[in-house]
Amino acid sequence: MSAGKMKALVYEGPRIMNVREENVPAPGEDEVLVRVVRAGICGSELSGYLGHNSLRKPPLIMGHEFSGVIEQVGGRANGFHAGDRVTVNPLVSCGHCRACITGNAQLCGERKLLGAHLPGAFAEYVTAAAKNVHRLPDSLGFDDAAMTEPYAVALHICRKLAITPVDRLVIVGAGPIGLLTLLVARKFGAKDVVVTDLNAERLEIVRSLGGIGQSTPPEAGAFDAAVDAVGLAVTRNQCIAALEPGGRVMFSGLHEADSSLPINTVIRSEISMYGAFAYNHDDFRIALDWLADKRDGEADGKQADLLPWTIHAPLEEGAACFDKLIGNPGKVAKILFDLA
Repeated sequence: MSAGKMKALVYEGPRIMNVREENVPAPGEDEVLVRVVRAGICGSELSGYLGHNSLRKPPLIMGHEFSGVIEQVGGRANGFHAGDRVTVNPLVSCGHCRACITGNAQLCGERKLLGAHLPGAFAEYVTAAAKNVHRLPDSLGFDDAAMTEPYAVALHICRKLAITPVDRLVIVGAGPIGLLTLLVARKFGAKDVVVTDLNAERLEIVRSLGGIGQSTPPEAGAFDAAVDAVGLAVTRNQCIAALEPGGRVMFSGLHEADSSLPINTVIRSEISMYGAFAYNHDDFRIALDWLADKRDGEADGKQADLLPWTIHAPLEEGAACFDKLIGNPGKVAKILFDLA
């Protein structure tokens, strides 16, 4: 690329993505410019690619799960230097509303997401607010670091659902968030976690991670807690049906905007229903710490991440990667774009 230019994977319409030459963005005074090394594809971006996500309007550079190296530092971005290895919390909030000052920045009415409202990381360079930038521990590689964002989503789910060692937990959906929720739930002490999915190869990953994988709907009335990591009417209803009286359900999947739910059952069985969106600053920081802990040797007998089921691809194969994840991902949990 010529000076001042970079490669970027640009979403240009439903199922249309192309690598284009774009201007390298200039960081603001409170920002840093990051040279992207790894960038992961999120499930929400798959719906955006299909034209089903109202947040993602073409033309757009997607990408919010990433790691890289600081290339340039804005005048007020104190504490950072060119060459720092980093990952970034891509959820930018105002910092002064009630949600922000009470530790719930993910609920900020002015929040913006890199890769949706702002240019994202499916490019050689991306700018980021310095307050959202986290240095990587020496033990953590770029692949692991790019998993911090989805790991934080899973941590937020388990924290809000208040998972305990005695909980019987079912997770509906063995996509990346479902798989990471399994890992985090085990770290919270959950012993026997059932994960359901129609993809037999994803269920092999579940079993490798220490979960119980099954292709059939969860047993009715058998669980204390349930997580819907898909977001369809059928999966939301499966989660409610799986709970015993007094159970708890967490809705995190966003595929369908509206669903009909058995509210009388919820009332009579005193089912507690929650929603989990993204994560707060603490969730993101803790997720990064936990990933680093695993690389420093903490172990519970299972892998802490999805790297054994992660593949790499160049930006030029972007559209094909999206099509693979939508059509037949096989035994692939995550695709990372390699920009090193």
